[in-house]
Amino acid sequence: MLARFLLGFSHLVEELHMEPITEKSIGIDGQVFADRRVTERRRVLKGARLSFNKGYGAFECLVRNVSDSGARLTFGDTSAVPSQFDLLISGDDVARRATVRWRTMTALGVSFD
Repeated sequence: MLARFLLGFSHLVEELHMEPITEKSIGIDGQVFADRRVTERRRVLKGARLSFNKGYGAFECLVRNVSDSGARLTFGDTSAVPSQFDLLISGDDVARRATVRWRTMTALGVSFD
């Protein structure tokens, strides 16, 4: 039954595609506004570890996009993530100090200090 239901929507899935990250974004109200990022961001899907409290606290997350000045991180829940932490992205040699700039229930936008 579920398979038949999903097959009915397969044509919709084929039509969906990811738009590139552009210079403009669309707000909740539908208004287009300029992207305020200083550097271009790149889509990625990498694991990362954030640490805080002198290394005694830690969380794992996914990095969804990254630039030289910041990143978008996704979590199961962001409520326990502090406003500043050290972020080590898989494949990087050194952790970067990050500050939370925006927060939803499952994602964070951070800038690198």
